[in-house]
Amino acid sequence: MTMGPRCDALETDNAAESSRVPTAILVATAFMGAVSPFATDLYLPAFPELARELDASTTGVQLTLTAFLIGAALGQGVLGPLSDRLGRRAPLIAGAALCCIASLVAVLAPTLSVLVAARFVQGAAGAAGMVIGRAVIADLVTGAAAARSFSVMMSIAGVAPIGAPVIGGLMADPIGWRGIFLMVFALTLGVLAVALLVIPETLPPRRRARLRRDRRRTGGSTGSALLSREFLGYAAVSAFGFAALLAYVSASPFLYQGLLGMSASGYGVMFAVNSVVLIAMTFLSSRLAGRLTARTLVGIGLTVMVFTGAALFAVWVFGSPPAILAVLLPMMLGGFGFVQGNAVAAALSAAPYATGTASAVIGFAQFALSGASAALVSIDGIDPVLSLAVVLASTTGCASVGYLVTGRPNRRRPLRPDDEPTREGSSPISDAR
Repeated sequence: MTMGPRCDALETDNAAESSRVPTAILVATAFMGAVSPFATDLYLPAFPELARELDASTTGVQLTLTAFLIGAALGQGVLGPLSDRLGRRAPLIAGAALCCIASLVAVLAPTLSVLVAARFVQGAAGAAGMVIGRAVIADLVTGAAAARSFSVMMSIAGVAPIGAPVIGGLMADPIGWRGIFLMVFALTLGVLAVALLVIPETLPPRRRARLRRDRRRTGGSTGSALLSREFLGYAAVSAFGFAALLAYVSASPFLYQGLLGMSASGYGVMFAVNSVVLIAMTFLSSRLAGRLTARTLVGIGLTVMVFTGAALFAVWVFGSPPAILAVLLPMMLGGFGFVQGNAVAAALSAAPYATGTASAVIGFAQFALSGASAALVSIDGIDPVLSLAVVLASTTGCASVGYLVTGRPNRRRPLRPDDEPTREGSSPISDAR
């Protein structure tokens, strides 16, 4: 008997298992991965009201965001390895439940200190949806199917921090900052419902035992996988690529409204256009997966992102028309659409015996570097075009180094646990029954 939801569609042989992710699970993991990035930025337009009501300084209010980001980074570092030991569902459900409680405390917080503590727990517990969602996908599919699935997940997660400030700006006046946090609470209830009703156990005890047995047989280890050039290289590509995205999100108000003179509504329209570009390029990348290798697709995306950084320097140095930014920034997002899903898929495939831990390392690096990049583009007294150009050049340059480190894929890849089926009809779900 299993405690998870029924997934009859997944009772198949291993060849089918590695061909696709059931739509319900893919949509559910994408939703779980998007909630935390969405909750990060949703309340930013309500900062002034929050400061007035809680009698807090600007620095104090900013601490609520910092606490959330630190919690999300640390939470991934704990929950990812834990899911490799205990399976996916138990840590996911526990994290989602604790996130619901923390989100309700944030809605009712009487003081700034309570809100900061609630946001820290919210970030740490909410990280379960991101880190375990990636591990669930890696449990079910490999290769081109994984790249397609991660592209869908990353496109939704990438749009979340872009669209959240716009939605928050529309809702800040009508419902206030507590109303916005009530929206976040509703989303966390949705994550808990998804964890309970949709996500199956993809790493049951029998499968974990087989992983350990195969790892001993091939001489592999978690440490050696996480130190391999394939994992480190693609993890760096993913983390620095995401940092470039967050740098754009942070700098965009100064560029569109300050430099281009757009109104708040015009800024929202540009955000929507850029989101469409990101989704379209991610979809194109997912369609090309299987025809082109993940490495090729990552290379195409990085080339576009590096060009964007160089072009921004040219805009600043030569005084080119600022309107060029309206073309360059969507280009950067288009390149990101090719990079992120393929880089994550390639990184996790390099650590087949510890996908939860590998997912945690990727997530921790993404949040740590994104926090730094967002802060660097917002330094007072520096031209926003110059600061964004410097950050984009640095992040895409580091991502390119990671890409070069991967080199050509090894002809002899590590034996994956599903390469040799233990019995006909075996799958992660049927093993749990």
